[in-house]
Amino acid sequence: MPCRMPGVAAVPALLVSWSSAAFIISYAIAVLAGHVEPLVPYISDTGTKPPESGVFGFMINISALLAAITMYIRYLLIEKQNESSHFVRSSCNMFTLCVGLMGCTGMGIVATFQELAVPSVHDIGALVAFGSGVVYITLQSIISYKSCPRWNTQFVCHIRMAISVISCIAFIPMIVFASKISMTKIDWTPGEKDYTYHFMSAICEWTVAFGFIFFFLTFIRDFQRFSLRISTEIHED
Repeated sequence: MPCRMPGVAAVPALLVSWSSAAFIISYAIAVLAGHVEPLVPYISDTGTKPPESGVFGFMINISALLAAITMYIRYLLIEKQNESSHFVRSSCNMFTLCVGLMGCTGMGIVATFQELAVPSVHDIGALVAFGSGVVYITLQSIISYKSCPRWNTQFVCHIRMAISVISCIAFIPMIVFASKISMTKIDWTPGEKDYTYHFMSAICEWTVAFGFIFFFLTFIRDFQRFSLRISTEIHED
């Protein structure tokens, strides 16, 4: 008995809206509670102290799950398209999925281990999340060009590649400036030691994070043409 599941485009749409809400709500609570300065804190700074830490951890973990589901559906979509077009190797598609899932794992680590509680584990999770995420969207941009013009327009390919390039450019100074910060804290104020490094690194971090959000936004139209079909069998004794 086939069971059809339309509306797969709702998955990346929910991912984009939920992740955006996670960042904005945590930021608003942290600023209103006086835990962070409103001028460009780290994303993790807005989810370190209660009550925002609970909201941040819960919502980011859900975002990681939605991202993993979105990536898997994207993998299935490319596999289906590849049956008739043969524009990418199946191994390359699988590798891209694995890289993306590594990023989702990093997101889960960031959400679970707060910045001040376990800083080393938190930082490793953030590095995995952002690093794998940048690689994932870059690979997806390349795959999009390979599937053009049958499965993607040049405009969409250019948009995806532009987002990937901006994210890659922002990722490098994010790491460089963060490595120059000599203390772990969240209540930064202008003029103090290492504030400039913190400020520049935080701007790059937000740029990469919303780069991911805008990239997944481009998946919605692709997913509108794709439905999952689950086949179930009923056996009689």
